[in-house]
Amino acid sequence: MYFCTVNAYEKIRIEQEMKAFVSKSFEKPSFCRNAEQVRYYSAEWRTKIAAYEMRYNFIPVWAYTLLEEYQAQENLLAEKKHTYSH
Repeated sequence: MYFCTVNAYEKIRIEQEMKAFVSKSFEKPSFCRNAEQVRYYSAEWRTKIAAYEMRYNFIPVWAYTLLEEYQAQENLLAEKKHTYSH
C-alpha cells in the first residue's frame, strides 16, 4: 500500500481533479430520476474516493458530503417508490 504526504498545492490539484470529474461525469443528486441512477453514481463516486484515498491518503470533505447527498437522494426515491406502490 502506498501513502504519500500531500502538500497544499497537491490538495488543491486533487480537489480540482475531483470537481472536474464530478461536473463532467455526474448529475447532481437532486436531478437524478430514479434510484438506479443514484446507485450508479454512488458506486462510481465511492470507487473514485477509494482510489484517491489509496493513492494520496487525502480526500476533501466535500467529496464525502456529496456521497451523503447521493445516499439521501436514493433513500428519498426509494421512499417515494414505496409510498406510490401502496
